Amino acid sequence: MSDTPPDRLSADPTSPFHDAALLERGVGIRFKGVEKTNVEEYCISEGWVRVAVGTSLNRRGQPMTMKLQGPVEAWFRDDAGPGAQNPE
Repeated sequence: MSDTPPDRLSADPTSPFHDAALLERGVGIRFKGVEKTNVEEYCISEGWVRVAVGTSLNRRGQPMTMKLQGPVEAWFRDDAGPGAQNPE
């Protein structure tokens, strides 16, 4: 598996940009220099993130989101990918 996250990733399982394996590995997002923990979807090349707004849900039970424009950085929180050796 690559050490760089994909250009676009979504936490919504119905999205074509959803990848459960990458989400389990953990992806960190920095938007405009601030680390965000409520990001539902991001796109690095287009420069936007979709963040959850409060705890409200839409009619399909998904979090209400807002799209914010700006510079986006993404990285894997878990540096060791699948198949990495365990230090013991």
